[in-house]
Amino acid sequence: MLLGINYGVSFTENRRKDMLFDPNPLSLSVTVPAFESWLRNSGYLEVLDQRTTDLHRLSSSIPKPSNSVAAASVSAATSISPDGVFFVTQLLSRIWTLLSLFTVNPFSKLAAADFSGETPSWTTAFFGSSESYSFPSYPSQARLRVHENLKRFALNYASLFVIFFACSLYQLPIALLGLISCLALWDVFVFGSDRWGLDRYPAIRQILICITQCVTAIVLYIAEVQFAVFYAFGVSYAVMILHASFRKLTPTKQPAVIGGYRKTARR
Repeated sequence: MLLGINYGVSFTENRRKDMLFDPNPLSLSVTVPAFESWLRNSGYLEVLDQRTTDLHRLSSSIPKPSNSVAAASVSAATSISPDGVFFVTQLLSRIWTLLSLFTVNPFSKLAAADFSGETPSWTTAFFGSSESYSFPSYPSQARLRVHENLKRFALNYASLFVIFFACSLYQLPIALLGLISCLALWDVFVFGSDRWGLDRYPAIRQILICITQCVTAIVLYIAEVQFAVFYAFGVSYAVMILHASFRKLTPTKQPAVIGGYRKTARR
């Protein structure tokens, strides 16, 4: 990881009196990809996220040098102002970043352990404040936010799906009635299986299970429950992708002060 070590740094006799630290005789240099890989592997994803945003802001604010002859020829050939070119470039960049979200598989790094534990707070952790959101600078930053925020707020997104599904059933009373009928049908099957001792007759029990499944599929199709599921999944998926991509990465736990030093507790 350490790419260059330079020895023999000369010291000047007349040091600046306002220097706070003595010159370090051992100079270490680390490349940018190696530093980002260390941040990613060490769990400091919020530092990597903020660094990407800062670099994009600096690259947008620094004026690029231009040749006078080339600038004169370009200005003579076109009437588009530099502000207009910059606006169009930024607009196309943001559109490309939003379109790249359609190619992201947000569930690729999701595990069953992410649904265990306590649900993160809806106010401070999930929603946060206005400063907790920013437009992703690059598609790579958007993918990083989506994967990490989905792992952190998996229970919140699941709760949103249940809420949207309940709202869609409220708008479709026939689907709600069909779903309740299917649940009642399976309750009757379980009650009859325990009452008549169908466990002693596995062949008959398997036949009844297949018949109940067919009846359930027919009732759900007639009641159009699939439209409620599709509506709930579509709305919750759009909300999840937008929130996860715009939500800044933050430490999983607040830093604690131990022995005069701030130490961040991580998972």
